[in-house]
Amino acid sequence: MTRRHALVSIHLAAVLFGLTGIFGELIQADALIITAGRAGFAVVTLWGFMRWYRISPVANIQTRSAIALIVAGLMLAIHWVTFFIAVKIGGVAIATLGFASFPAFITLFEWLVLRERVRAHEWIVLTLVSGGLAMVTPSLSFSDGATVGLAWAIASGLSFAAFTVINRRAARKLVAYQVAFWENLVVLLATLPFCWTAFGNIGWLDWLWLAMLGIFCTALSHYLMVSSMKVLQARSAGIVIALEPVYAILFAALLFGQYPGIRALIGGTIMIGAIVWSGLRQPRAEAKPT
Repeated sequence: MTRRHALVSIHLAAVLFGLTGIFGELIQADALIITAGRAGFAVVTLWGFMRWYRISPVANIQTRSAIALIVAGLMLAIHWVTFFIAVKIGGVAIATLGFASFPAFITLFEWLVLRERVRAHEWIVLTLVSGGLAMVTPSLSFSDGATVGLAWAIASGLSFAAFTVINRRAARKLVAYQVAFWENLVVLLATLPFCWTAFGNIGWLDWLWLAMLGIFCTALSHYLMVSSMKVLQARSAGIVIALEPVYAILFAALLFGQYPGIRALIGGTIMIGAIVWSGLRQPRAEAKPT
C-alpha cells in the first residue's frame, strides 16, 4: 500500500468511525451488549474475508505478536465500552469530542513508553487539546450527566491511544485481516460472558443496527485503519481519525437534532484544529535530515 492509498483508507475509516456514535445512539441496549454484538458481527465478517482470500488466521503469529494482539484487543474492548457509555450518558457530540483527545495521549505514550522524541510543536498541541477539553467540559460537577459522559469519553480516548500504540507492534508481519480478526475476537470473548443472556431481549431493528455497526463501522473500518498504519505512523493515523467528531457531530445534528453548545464547539475546534495543524507540520518535519 502506498502512502496515498493509506491516507485515503484512513480518511474513509474516519467517516465510518464517525457513524459509530450514531449507531450507539440508535441501538436500544447497554454498552456491553453493543460492544459484544459489534465484535461478533465483525469477527464473522473478517473470517469470511480471510476464507475468501485464503488467508490463514494463524500465519506468522508468534508468542510476542499473540500477546500484543491480546493486549490490543483488551484495550479495544475498554475503548468501545467506555465510548458507548459516553454516548448513552452525554450524547454523540460530547462522546466524540472527548474521544478526540486521544492523539494527545498517543504522543504521551510514544514519549513515555516507546521513548520517541516529542517535538516542541507536539507539546503545544498537548496544551491546546487540554485547553479545548476544559472548554468542552459542561461543568465541574459530576452531578451533570454531560460531564460524566465527557469523563467516560476521555477514558475512551485514553484506551484507544493505548490500543493504537500497541497495534504498531501487533500489526508487524501480519495481514490486516488477521490483526482485525483476532483483536475483535478478544473483544467478543472479553465482553460476551457478562451480557450473553440479554441478547434475547434485543429487537430486530437493533439487530440490524448491530450488524451494520459490526460489518461497516468495525470490520471494514478496522481493516482500513490497520492497513494504513502499516504505512503511516500512529500519530499520522491519529490525526486523521481525530476528524471523526466532525462527521459524528454533523450526522447527530442531521439525524437527532443534537447540537453542541457554543463553548463546546469552540473547544472542539481548538482541539481538532491543533491536531490537524500538527499533522500538516509533520511531513515537513519528517523530511528534514537528522
